[in-house]
Amino acid sequence: MRKVVLDNGVRVVMERMSTLRSVAIGLWINVGTRDEAKGQEGLSHFLEHMMFKGTRRRSASQISNEIDSLGGEMNAFTTHESTAFYVKVLDQQIDQAVDLLADLFHHSRFTPTEIEREKQVVLEEIRTVRDDPEDFVQELHANHVMRGHPLGQSILGTATTMKRVGRGDILKFVGEQYHPEKLVISIAGNFNEKTLVPLLNRSFGKWKPSPSKAKILQPRQPPVLRTGTFVHPKKLEQTHICFGLPGIPANHPTRYASHTLNALFGGGVSSRLFQQVREKRGLAYTIYSQLSSFSDSGTLTIYAATGAKEAPELVDVVRQEVRKLRNRAPAGLELTRTKNQLKGTLMLGLEGTYGRMNKLAKDEICQGRYVSLKEMLSEIDKISKDQLQAVAQDLLRVEEMTVTALGQVAKTIFSG
Repeated sequence: MRKVVLDNGVRVVMERMSTLRSVAIGLWINVGTRDEAKGQEGLSHFLEHMMFKGTRRRSASQISNEIDSLGGEMNAFTTHESTAFYVKVLDQQIDQAVDLLADLFHHSRFTPTEIEREKQVVLEEIRTVRDDPEDFVQELHANHVMRGHPLGQSILGTATTMKRVGRGDILKFVGEQYHPEKLVISIAGNFNEKTLVPLLNRSFGKWKPSPSKAKILQPRQPPVLRTGTFVHPKKLEQTHICFGLPGIPANHPTRYASHTLNALFGGGVSSRLFQQVREKRGLAYTIYSQLSSFSDSGTLTIYAATGAKEAPELVDVVRQEVRKLRNRAPAGLELTRTKNQLKGTLMLGLEGTYGRMNKLAKDEICQGRYVSLKEMLSEIDKISKDQLQAVAQDLLRVEEMTVTALGQVAKTIFSG
């Protein structure tokens, strides 16, 4: 892995995979939903959409036609803390790919006509989430757990903010938040570094740095997580439930043990939750846990969907499993199996250029350094029964649990 810092502060992280014929290039700007002020909810995501709607040199249709003519893939996504734009193409087309990315990133026009059209697309996206109970209950849950904090906001924003957004709002947000110091260019695949770095310098190195780093790089404020039970009545065939517990930040010293604990608890078909709730009792078709880690905080969430009559028993079983794992460390074979599962998932995810490109960027943004696969596998191997027990006792506290339910269910089933 190689890291280069351009003259204006843009960081470039690269990993050459010489046996491949493709290359993935990502522009990761360290700006996301949590950086939006009141009234700006959803702007990061909307800006991501608008980057593809025409530049000074290319119309929206020309952008689509160009990436298709390269036989490649181009897309973007927004998280609570970052926005990424990426392409994956053949190695011989890297010049065209960089030119296309740079044009979108620096020269998008944000015309009023395209803004109004794309606002309708995002409004439909918001309605899609509301029509999907699994997505909607998790959105409601995040808002309850981190109420009043941007991390509790929906990445899509609200219908109200989307209807109000205009070109001036977009330009103001870009001017306030998009700066060279916040950009990481991540590249994985087959490329020639001697020609690639000058190309990136020409395309991104002239972007003027911010006049005041202290102002734009001010630290983010972590959320205060709250507990409670929140029931949203809705006529549905199933009751959708989220159980929430405090998690850990992305660079926490116990992150490997915490992710192992999550995998063991609800990360797959052999996990305790899946086996106890679905396989042994048939209480749910879908049940899992997930660990969401941000730069300064995190959450552990359990999601399940079941019938209204089965909901009380499911709640009891989930709480029992939380207490059981907290009070008794997993047996040696169970821990070994889970560690192997986690290592296999990591290795398979890094076989392609897209996975490597993602990891390079996340390492730089979250850890400030490259973390090799060898180091990660070694850290997983080191996890002991006692370490996992300590993490379980720290995270799995039923008294700190937040519950959010969507469907036809009484709030009383969550008491106790």
